[in-house]
Amino acid sequence: MSLPSSDAQTVTEHENTDSVNSYNDLCYDLSSLQDLACRGSWRSILDKVAQARSGSLLSKPHEHLVYLSYNAIALTKLRRFSEAVAEVELVEKGLDIYRYEMHPHHYPNRHGSMVPFVLRWLHAELPSKLGKPHESLDRFYTLLQFIREKLSNCLENVPRQVWRNRECLVINSIISHHLSYKQYGVCLDLMKDLINGETNDSIASAILWSKLGFVQLQFGDLEGAKGSFGVIEGIVKDLKGENETEIEIMIKMKNLVNRNNALMFMVEKDYASAVREYQECIDRDSSDVIAINNKALCLMYMRDLSDSIKVMENALERIPTSALNETFVVNLCSMYELAYVNHSDIKKTLGSWIARVAPDDFDTSCTRI
Repeated sequence: MSLPSSDAQTVTEHENTDSVNSYNDLCYDLSSLQDLACRGSWRSILDKVAQARSGSLLSKPHEHLVYLSYNAIALTKLRRFSEAVAEVELVEKGLDIYRYEMHPHHYPNRHGSMVPFVLRWLHAELPSKLGKPHESLDRFYTLLQFIREKLSNCLENVPRQVWRNRECLVINSIISHHLSYKQYGVCLDLMKDLINGETNDSIASAILWSKLGFVQLQFGDLEGAKGSFGVIEGIVKDLKGENETEIEIMIKMKNLVNRNNALMFMVEKDYASAVREYQECIDRDSSDVIAINNKALCLMYMRDLSDSIKVMENALERIPTSALNETFVVNLCSMYELAYVNHSDIKKTLGSWIARVAPDDFDTSCTRI
C-alpha cells in the first residue's frame, strides 16, 4: 500500500521546521522512527511506540500525534486494519484537543490543527480495507474539499505547493478506487483536472499524461492513449541534462516514454518490439523494476520461459530492495509453475530467501506455496 510521506517536514500542517537542527528537535527520537520506517521495520515501530507511551516519554501533544501516526501506519502496513482504525479514531474523536490554541503554554502564538496529514489520509483509506469502499470514496471526496479550501487560503508559495501535492495524492487515491469499479469516465475527468492544474511542472505533467494514457487503455481508447503518450514525448524532447540531478530526471522521463511505447506494443501483442523498448530502459537504468518485470512477462508470452525466469532472478540478486515486491514475486512464481514440475520446492527456496530479506509488511502468501 502506498502511503503519504510521513517525514518530519509533514509532521503538522502548520509547523515551521526551518529552525530545527534535526528531526529529534521536532519530536522525541523521531530520527529513529524514520530509520525504522525506511527499512520497513514496522513491528519494531510498534514496539518503540509502546515503550514511549508506557514510559511517559512524550511530553507535548504533537509528539503524541506523531507517535500515533507512526503506529497507525505500521498497523496498516501489517494489515492490522481494525487496530489502525482504532488509533485513527482516537484523533477523530478529539480533533478540538489537537489544536495549537488549546495549548498556548506549548505553542505560543500558533493556531490551527496539528493533526498530521497522513492521519487524514488513513481515515479515508482504511474503511476500504474493512469492506466499506463507498465509505472510503465519500471520505476522500470530503478530504479533497478540505484540501481545496486550504489551497484557496494559502498566500505563500511553499505551503501552497505542499497542499497542491496533497491534492494530487488524494485525487490519485480517488482514481484508484474508481478504477477498481471500472468507472473510467470519472477517472478521465479527474485526470484532466489534474493535468490542467499542472501548468509549471513539466515532469509532473508528463507523469499525469502517462496515467491518463493508461486509463484510456483500460477502456480500449487506443488512439486516445497514443495521443496522451505523444504529449509526453514532446515534453521529454525539451528536457536538458546539465547536472547530475537533471540527467537523472531525463533518464527517468526517457524510460517513461519507452515503457509507454512498450505498453502499446503489448496491447497489439507485438511482444518482441515491447522487449526491445523495455531493454532500452534497462540499458539506461538497470534498476528500472517496471521494465524488468514487463520484459520478463513479454518473454513469457513469447514462450521463452527460461529467459523470462533469468531476467527476474537476476533482478532479485542485483537489486533485492527494489525488485522485492508482491507483484514481481507473483509473476516469478507463475513462471516457475509453468516451467518446472518441482515448482513447489523452488518456490519454498524463494520463500526462505524472502523471509530473510523482506520488510515486515511483505505478503509472503504471494509465493502460493
